[in-house]
Amino acid sequence: MPVTRQLVLPVHRTVPWGAVGAAGAAGLLLAALTRTGETAERLSLYLLRAAILAFAVGLAFLLDDPARHTTAAVPTPRPVRVALRVALAVPAAAAWWTVALLLVPQGARPPVGDITLEAGAAFVLAVAGAAAAVRFSEVARPGPPVSGGLLATAVLALLFWPGRWALFVPVEDERWAAAHDRWAVVLAGAVVFGAVCAVEPVRRRIRF
Repeated sequence: MPVTRQLVLPVHRTVPWGAVGAAGAAGLLLAALTRTGETAERLSLYLLRAAILAFAVGLAFLLDDPARHTTAAVPTPRPVRVALRVALAVPAAAAWWTVALLLVPQGARPPVGDITLEAGAAFVLAVAGAAAAVRFSEVARPGPPVSGGLLATAVLALLFWPGRWALFVPVEDERWAAAHDRWAVVLAGAVVFGAVCAVEPVRRRIRF
């Protein structure tokens, strides 16, 4: 535990807060658009989902570490280092989400518990994707490819996801409750996948 405490400040300094902050600012701007008129209020669910995606894109950069190959030999295992980064990001994500919700007019705000479930799943998926990129490749900055993949996945899901397993449904849709049961499964799967990908590789890739 003392070693972990000593790592907090150095890890905090290496977190790419600039990328996370820029994505968060873009997301809050999208959430604030819900206050620009009646039409925007009617689109509040979609604007809030866009805000969630924007911040998730920023979280995809959370594990970026230009010195990754230099610090690979440190005694602190990778799961601890990843857990520290996530622990540092959780309060920032919670604060961001609170502000995003408050920016949406109360009468136009979707059910808070359900939309929070969507946000949590998106955020965990972004970090899990970054952990997978680190786990299965030599990349030191997983943010750019993972964020691009996240955006592409969201677009493809909107266009081609089967209606029977719909995730993105309007509040008045009778499938709303079932969709959020599926969101809970996505969240649980992302947590497990991220935890598995946070461990050290069994063997490092041999470079020729």
